[in-house]
Amino acid sequence: MLWSGWGDPALARELPEQVRALLRDFLGVRAPDVPAVGLESVRLPPVALPEPLLGALAGVVGSAYVLTSHEARVRHTRGKSTPDLLRMRAGDGSAAPDAVVLPGSHEEVAELLRLCSAERVAVIPFGGGTSVVGGLTGSGAGFTGVIALDLGRLDRLLSVDPESLVASFEPGVRAPEAERLLAAHGLTLGHFPQSFEYATLGGFAAARSSGQASAGYGRFDDMVVGLTVATPTGTLDLGRAPKSAAGPDLRQLVLGSEGAFGVITSLRLRVRRAPDERRYEGWRFGTFAEGTAAVRALAQEGPLPTVLRLSDETETMIGLAKPDAIGSGGSGCLLIAGYESTPASVSGWGSAAARQAGTAAVLTRMGGEPLGAEPGEAWEHGRFSAPYLRDSLLGAGATVETLETAGFWANLPRLYDAVRLALAGAFGSPLVMCHVSHVYETGASLYFTVVVAQEGDSVGQWEHAKEAVNAAIVAAGGTISHHHGVGRDHRDAYAAEVGPVGVGILRAVKDRLDPAGILNPGALIPPPAA
Repeated sequence: MLWSGWGDPALARELPEQVRALLRDFLGVRAPDVPAVGLESVRLPPVALPEPLLGALAGVVGSAYVLTSHEARVRHTRGKSTPDLLRMRAGDGSAAPDAVVLPGSHEEVAELLRLCSAERVAVIPFGGGTSVVGGLTGSGAGFTGVIALDLGRLDRLLSVDPESLVASFEPGVRAPEAERLLAAHGLTLGHFPQSFEYATLGGFAAARSSGQASAGYGRFDDMVVGLTVATPTGTLDLGRAPKSAAGPDLRQLVLGSEGAFGVITSLRLRVRRAPDERRYEGWRFGTFAEGTAAVRALAQEGPLPTVLRLSDETETMIGLAKPDAIGSGGSGCLLIAGYESTPASVSGWGSAAARQAGTAAVLTRMGGEPLGAEPGEAWEHGRFSAPYLRDSLLGAGATVETLETAGFWANLPRLYDAVRLALAGAFGSPLVMCHVSHVYETGASLYFTVVVAQEGDSVGQWEHAKEAVNAAIVAAGGTISHHHGVGRDHRDAYAAEVGPVGVGILRAVKDRLDPAGILNPGALIPPPAA
């Protein structure tokens, strides 16, 4: 993965001149005065961990799996938010870990946590490195040093139970590899977030990920039926049955905890039969309100497609649903629907054709115009391409970032307006696009993309806007994150969302499982007031 951007560097692309012209004319975007630095020019602090302690780490995992090279440290510095990338492109590696440690078993993870707790070494669990909320920004303040705990060696499919439709994995398995391994058994997870090509299963669980096919398969936390977690004070082994009335479900305490309570070392996941067929199509609605009403009807009445996404007028005009052909949009609001048929259909609607026909009846009744297969197939072809477009925009001198929230249907218009107004107030005249990305009977998520010209302090420019948006989301009654997580960027707004009693519960759990506070310090849980 590119250290200063997204994905495979060979897939990076230049913006077409007509798009550059639009950016110049409408947003005042100009090429940066200073080009991005090379990897070798990233400025790193000296390694703070003393040699005896590095030797002790090597004694647990082997010397080959304790890395302190310049490149290893750079590649484990920060995640993939726009502020993360802007800092890395400027050569700021101040958040680099002192060492990268790669354990090979649950026992090694547990021993590392005991050692780091005793020696006060901060531990940043590292999966695919795809966090966009500051979830990987380590700080050594108050600690002997910082390690990135790279789980890439824990990459096995442990077992498949075809009768129960449960598969057990280690956490470092990347999503494409998980699909490949399951396909050999005629199975699938059906989890395809935009980070699919690089994110890991452990990361999906730790951040409560939600994929593009969530309407059909559910969120990742719906798929987790069991977890093994190493903590500095011992091991948690959770999940004896699909559901239980034996007290609060402690699995839910780990899901979304972002490595602040422990390190997931194995997962037991619900899987499904692989689909026999996939098909995609597009529909057009006159306004976002009309399209949202149609989406709500599908969510509440059925049939519910496997994939359901609705772009607002601006996102449709720009053509963001087709990142490989940006600028090729049209009028109105574009809805993308995807359908699957499996030997045991999840929704009970049988074949993909039957589900498509049932959906078409609802969308037609709600005023939708069918556009055929081409828009849906174009979206499917470019569904993982948008982060590459962001890299191109950053290189051209635009600040571009995404943010997301969710709310109940009745409150969704208020939430939509609140975010747009906050961005306009922070930036003046930004380009703001939005789509409904995940739907439920009771509500939906809103996923925003904003583009503005970079200023001298482009990181500060975004952080100012982010603070305003976070406050607007909380005030409008939305959740601070639907699927990106909390990290450090949403931490204070999350505290406002759950209130002081909720924060107190989180701190109590943290104190019990991680009394030295070494696990991902600064993420998720607000520090006590000074």
